[in-house]
Amino acid sequence: MYTIKQVSAKTGLTIYTLRYYDKEGLLPLVKRTPTGIRKFSDDDIAWIGLICCLKNSGMSIEKIKEFMILCLKGEETVEPRKDILLLHKQHILEQMKELQNSLDTVNYKIDHYKEIGIFHIDGDKQNAV
Repeated sequence: MYTIKQVSAKTGLTIYTLRYYDKEGLLPLVKRTPTGIRKFSDDDIAWIGLICCLKNSGMSIEKIKEFMILCLKGEETVEPRKDILLLHKQHILEQMKELQNSLDTVNYKIDHYKEIGIFHIDGDKQNAV
């Protein structure tokens, strides 16, 4: 079992964020001591990793909570959970495509500036963009 401080160190999340996730109902299986101190298990830490993955890739806290509630209901919710993840995967792929387009544009501009020998923008060369 781990304290919230230890989990913060392991995950890189602030204690505030961990408390927020717990308050939002994203960590329903976290145990508490009789005095109310959170005690995290390895499974809790793995779940936090999934929360971070989903959140960092654009899933809302509300949708993560919906997914978590389905997980707690057991095997009967496998299909809806899979559907949520497939939809999210599509969202991630769209983000990746947009980022690749942005990277291509930036690389084009860098190559252009290298070609003409201008690799900075200053007040006198506003039109160099």
